[in-house]
Amino acid sequence: MSATLLECIELETGPNPTHAIIWLHGLGADGHDFAPIVPELGLARDPAVRFVFPHASVRPVTINNGMSMRAWYDIYQPAPTPREDDQGLRASEQAVRALIARENERGIPTANIVLAGFSQGCAMTLQTGLRLEEKLAGMIGLSGYLPLARVISTERHAANQQTPIFLAHGTMDPVVTIDRAQASRQALQDMGYPVEWKTYPMPHSVCQEEIADIAAFLRKVLVGGQTQRV
Repeated sequence: MSATLLECIELETGPNPTHAIIWLHGLGADGHDFAPIVPELGLARDPAVRFVFPHASVRPVTINNGMSMRAWYDIYQPAPTPREDDQGLRASEQAVRALIARENERGIPTANIVLAGFSQGCAMTLQTGLRLEEKLAGMIGLSGYLPLARVISTERHAANQQTPIFLAHGTMDPVVTIDRAQASRQALQDMGYPVEWKTYPMPHSVCQEEIADIAAFLRKVLVGGQTQRV
C-alpha cells in the first residue's frame, strides 16, 4: 500500500460490519461534513455497515486565490475547462484505493463496499471506481461530474461495468452546472454503465428527498451484495 492512509471519521451501524461505505467530501470541507447523514439514512442493523469519512489532504486551490484547504485535487478555473489536475486526481485515487484496501484487510471484500462522494468527492468516486480492478457494491455521485472524461474510455476496468451508479444533482447548482452533470451521466450511459439519475430543485447542496433516494439505493445494493467476510 503505497499511498499514505488518510485520517478518517468512522461510524458503524452495528457490531462486526460486513459492509462499508467510503464517503468523500467536497472542496474545502472535511470528513465531518457528511457524518450526520448516517442516522438520517435509517439503514437496518443487518447488514452492519462501517461508514468511513476521510479528510482530504490540505493543498493550495488555484480558483480560490491559492488558499490552502482540504481538496482532492486542484481546480484551475471555472468549468467548463479542458485543463484538469491530472496529477492531483491520480494521487487522490491512490489514497482512496488505500482506504478500500484497508477495509479488505479488516475483512470487508470490495464487493461489499460502496464509494460515495459530493462534488469533488463525486469526481473521486468515479475517478476511482471506474478504474478499480475489483467490483464494488455501488457508487454514489452527488452534485459532481466525471473527471478526466477524455481518457476514461481507455482507462476504465471491466470489473465495475455492471456496478449500480446513483447520480444526483440540483437543477439550480451554480458550482457544477446541471449541463455538466448531464454530460457526465450521458458519457457513462454511452459506455453502458447502469446509471440511476435524480434531480432536485436545489443549488449545490443536499436535500431530504435526495437523502431518502440515497437510502433506497443503499438498501438495494447492500442487501443485494455479497455478505461473506474474507
